[in-house]
Amino acid sequence: MATALVIENDPTDDPRRLGEWLTEAGLDLHVRRAHAGDELPADLDGYAALVVLGGEQQPYPYPDGTPGAPWFPALEGLLRKAVRHRVPTLGICLGAQLLATAHAGECERSAAGPEVGPAVVGRRDAAETDPLFRYVPLIPDVFQWHVDEITELPRGATLLAASTRYPHQAFRLGDRAWGLQFHIECDTAMITDWATDSRLLADLGYDPELVVAACDAVMADVEEVWQPFAARFAALALGELDDTGPRRTLPLLGH
Repeated sequence: MATALVIENDPTDDPRRLGEWLTEAGLDLHVRRAHAGDELPADLDGYAALVVLGGEQQPYPYPDGTPGAPWFPALEGLLRKAVRHRVPTLGICLGAQLLATAHAGECERSAAGPEVGPAVVGRRDAAETDPLFRYVPLIPDVFQWHVDEITELPRGATLLAASTRYPHQAFRLGDRAWGLQFHIECDTAMITDWATDSRLLADLGYDPELVVAACDAVMADVEEVWQPFAARFAALALGELDDTGPRRTLPLLGH
């Protein structure tokens, strides 16, 4: 079975539903918990795909030059190797930001303020020819939970989705690496954990129970769009999808 390397940056953000969708589509998952001290591999030999998850860390260095997490330089190096060697790659939230910064993109604390809870993003015209995004609806449901944003995409990146306050919601780098500023992996239990005693929600004046309820209300809608997206990503890693379309029957917009 083909194996995807999954990097966990934060104990509160594991593969969850995304992991289930990828395994259902035929990928084995090798999870490295960098936050717990797991060493990152030097390269991606033996892996069919790379998935980098989210976390509370900032993707850019602190003023003294210290990285947002000790393993970020190695992770950015791995992301560069993935793009260079055309290993199918998916970055989620912080993972997308690191994909950008690894390739000379820019991230900063968002001037528009935090983005939290259920939201929608708008698909851009370039998505029409993208092997993963071409079947995503024009305004898909997503989950947001971030205070930083990608302010400048890497040179040559293709913008695939945007929103009014945050223009860089999804992008492709090369032909096999995707970054999603939003979350698709969450289930209600994960959102509940994030909302419990959340300083971010307290600062915003949001009621945690209402945020959780609002996310739970769109959980099925998120799955309807992003489970097929995950299946297409897995098919690409398995060699069953290319720019001309699927080589076998794949889900497009739901089960």
